[in-house]
Amino acid sequence: MTRSKPDKGTLLIAEPSLTGDISFTRSVVLLAEHSEEGSLGFILNKPLHYMISDLVKEIEIPFPVYNGGPVEQDNLYFIHKVPHLVNCSVEIADGIYWGGNFETIINLINNGDISENDIRFFLGYSGWDAFQLDQELESQSWVLVENSMENDIFLEPAKAFWNKKIHELGGRYLIWANAPENPSLN
Repeated sequence: MTRSKPDKGTLLIAEPSLTGDISFTRSVVLLAEHSEEGSLGFILNKPLHYMISDLVKEIEIPFPVYNGGPVEQDNLYFIHKVPHLVNCSVEIADGIYWGGNFETIINLINNGDISENDIRFFLGYSGWDAFQLDQELESQSWVLVENSMENDIFLEPAKAFWNKKIHELGGRYLIWANAPENPSLN
């Protein structure tokens, strides 16, 4: 279901016409924050070639790391669905939490107390200045939809996520569902 106003916990689906921006082409972004000061979110469907164990030597298990967006790509962020295990987490919406005590995360992963279906790591984030996201929504760079999956969003396969959301939108979007990612290579 589409929405008219952004709010934390909603999803931004990149319009098929948003092909000039490599960071956001075929992206699904979870908004973690939206206010008069600006917006912040994480791209859910762009896995990197790194594992968390490559970046944090104390972590022994290779959970995937995703490109969260073009801002501060040298910083690590995480969202999860286990606030009862991680102190200092902030609820985004619908049982999805942002941040928390990182030492606790390291121990939980190494002890096998959380799986990659409970947490997602990102290098960088997606950010918009005050009213910038509203302008991009008005110019139809994004489709704003409810996160009907709630915290089951972590189970969604990254490669097919944008395509699935485009199919759910239906109508004029269906023609784009099977189009090549780079039409010039067609």
